[in-house]
Amino acid sequence: MAHFRNKLGAAVALNTAICAGEGIAGLRVSSLSLLTDSVHNLSDEVALVFLFLAFASPGRLSPALQKWANLLNTLGLVGVCGLIVWRTSERFIHPVAVGGAGPIVVGLLAAVANWGVARCLLEPSRGNPAVRLAYVHNMGDALVSLTPVAAGTLIGVTGRSFFDPLAALAVAGWIAWSTAREWMKSGEALLAPAALVCGHQLERQESP
Repeated sequence: MAHFRNKLGAAVALNTAICAGEGIAGLRVSSLSLLTDSVHNLSDEVALVFLFLAFASPGRLSPALQKWANLLNTLGLVGVCGLIVWRTSERFIHPVAVGGAGPIVVGLLAAVANWGVARCLLEPSRGNPAVRLAYVHNMGDALVSLTPVAAGTLIGVTGRSFFDPLAALAVAGWIAWSTAREWMKSGEALLAPAALVCGHQLERQESP
């Protein structure tokens, strides 16, 4: 159990660095794609913290914490999608100049860091749908974080900043699709998670 708890703790720390780095860089260079990915990772952060607490808490508390992690992660991702669409429409109506180099450098660093988070979650995810949901998202996030890289490259080549909000919309599409897919595959287990024993699930038993 301590082994998995340490891995989840490392995932939380690394994901915090991603949120802060992309958020600060996004504000400095006015990149909506970086800010969007930062908020997206912030939603994952809440779920990761609850999962860490689930592994650190007594067994009877673990299912409740896992359920909160699943619900907050999903609600947060839905909220992020709505925010992205709203902010993107504003950017298309009122364009903002965006630097190209910032999204490229920070996006590449975020992609590597998200891959690191996913690696931390890989072992605990075997046998726990709640951790698997976080693992799947972070594997996808490693690719999604390359979206600002693509936007920054296109902006640098063409000088047109509308590629930045376009990249933000692509991130929203990925969030919606990946979340819906995972819930369709593991919905019941996510809504009623079992207790944790050494990182694996216990079969739920009916009360006598």
